[in-house]
Amino acid sequence: MSVLVVGVSHRSAPVALLERVTVGLHDTGSVVAQLTRGSVDEAVVLSTCNRVEVYADVDGFHAGFEAVSDLLARESGVPLEELQGHLYVHWEAQAVQHLFEVACGLDSMVVGESQILGQLRRAYAASAGGAGRTLHELFQSSLRVGKRAHAETGIDAAGQSLVTVALEHAVAAVGPLEGRDVLVVGAGSMGALAGATLRRLGVGGITVANRSVDNARRLATSLEGTGTGLDALGAALATADVVVSSTGATGTVVARELVAEAVAQRGGRPLALIDLALPHDVDPGVRDLPGVTLVDLELLQTVLATSAAGADVEAVRGIVAEEVAGFLGWQRSSRVGPTVAALRSRADEVVAAEIARLEARLPDADARTRAEVQQAVRRVVSTLLHTPTVRVKELASAPEPASYDAALRELFGLDRSAPAAVAVAPALLGLDAEAVPAAAGAVPAVPAVPVVVPDAADADAYGVAEVVPGAAPVRP
Repeated sequence: MSVLVVGVSHRSAPVALLERVTVGLHDTGSVVAQLTRGSVDEAVVLSTCNRVEVYADVDGFHAGFEAVSDLLARESGVPLEELQGHLYVHWEAQAVQHLFEVACGLDSMVVGESQILGQLRRAYAASAGGAGRTLHELFQSSLRVGKRAHAETGIDAAGQSLVTVALEHAVAAVGPLEGRDVLVVGAGSMGALAGATLRRLGVGGITVANRSVDNARRLATSLEGTGTGLDALGAALATADVVVSSTGATGTVVARELVAEAVAQRGGRPLALIDLALPHDVDPGVRDLPGVTLVDLELLQTVLATSAAGADVEAVRGIVAEEVAGFLGWQRSSRVGPTVAALRSRADEVVAAEIARLEARLPDADARTRAEVQQAVRRVVSTLLHTPTVRVKELASAPEPASYDAALRELFGLDRSAPAAVAVAPALLGLDAEAVPAAAGAVPAVPAVPVVVPDAADADAYGVAEVVPGAAPVRP
């Protein structure tokens, strides 16, 4: 069994499409039930305003991907042909890494936000038993990793640091911000953070422009400003001194032509454009316009790489890599557990048969003698099995382990179906991440490259653009 993630988020889809998927999958418990009645063994659905992700434990990549993507399309009402171009897929180790990064806030619109931990807890609880042994351990581990990241680093302040550094560049371009008119494009979490920071700095008027006018007005009210739709963007650009944009859209929101028209009306006043969106909101071509300064994520990442915030992000990535290695070690070790249990069961059968034969040959032995003999035989067998069964679990948790469970089955003539018979998933347990110990085992850090599909042929077949060269294809 392998972990598969299929999702759509603010990074991969337009806001309108993301909203359709989110609304369509509001009953995540029903989605989990439908998946686990089919080809998916375990499932958890994480649904927030910025992402919908299905975590599943499946036998094969192709069958799992098809089951999940078909259900997403059916429940959301978005045609599969339209949806596939916006899906992202992570497989095995990269699926684990992705969830841990999500738990730490590395994949959030505001880097380092901790709200996602509560959303993960609720997603797990809403799975209504859809999480078996693998996903239970995975989600409990993700909660522990998220808590660890916030406890051991300053990742909580990373989003604030991004805005602060961006505004320092704005000050260099237009001068002190006190009394300046500001335009915030986008009413999401990053827009709210930027607006709150600007209000504390004493700016003058704040205008919030957003696709949804109601959301724009709601944020503007909290900032003592004015809300408007994106159709008024041109007029707002002509009067603002600083523009902060972070919409989560997949296309350009602030076009070069729109900015050029605004510059012509500004009378030579400088304009600072801060683009905090990924992909970018502002056309990079605005840099050629007179008096316009563009501050984007590429520039900010260069600055932040040597700052305390950049160091915190890297520290969290280190924690994620370490914890991914631990989980993968646990996963490999757990796969040999059923074989070890089958071996001990086989040993118990042999002991019982030999004791029965001994009792038949020594009918005059008293009860005490029989008890002593039984205890001695069982103790000898247990002692002989202890070291090899402990060692095989340790060896199985190592990187690229040999098939030790297969070797045990061959050496001791175990029934090949025995491991499946004793591999019983636990019932839904509590949500205390601290109660789940870190898995043992050390493997090299997993590279931060998402595995999407194994080869180009699969990319064509499934309509997913990202391909990891050299990844071994998983055939159904």
